[in-house]
Amino acid sequence: MQQLEVAGKFIETDNEGFLVDPADWDINVANKLAEQLDIEMSAHHWEVVNFVRAYYEQTQTVPEARYALKDLAEKLGKELVNRKFLYQLFPYGYGQQACKIAGMRKPLKLMLDV
Repeated sequence: MQQLEVAGKFIETDNEGFLVDPADWDINVANKLAEQLDIEMSAHHWEVVNFVRAYYEQTQTVPEARYALKDLAEKLGKELVNRKFLYQLFPYGYGQQACKIAGMRKPLKLMLDV
């Protein structure tokens, strides 16, 4: 196990930097994880991260990318939102970056990006 230091607090992560316990997540943790991934968080990034968090709170599962795309399309418009839009926000993938910033455990299978 590794640790992430945020505001003087140490949070356990796995060897790839995913949180071990999603309950340890807060906005400061998200910003620290985004910084480590060289992602400058915009309003659109936060839309995705907040969707992932809300979905997880309701279902205790990590949402697949298609659910995030559907939610974003409803909020931002179908003309803007598609897989390319999601990859512009998170170039290394929804599962690898968006879910990590949202404080999820590493998905067992990264079918989230399909």
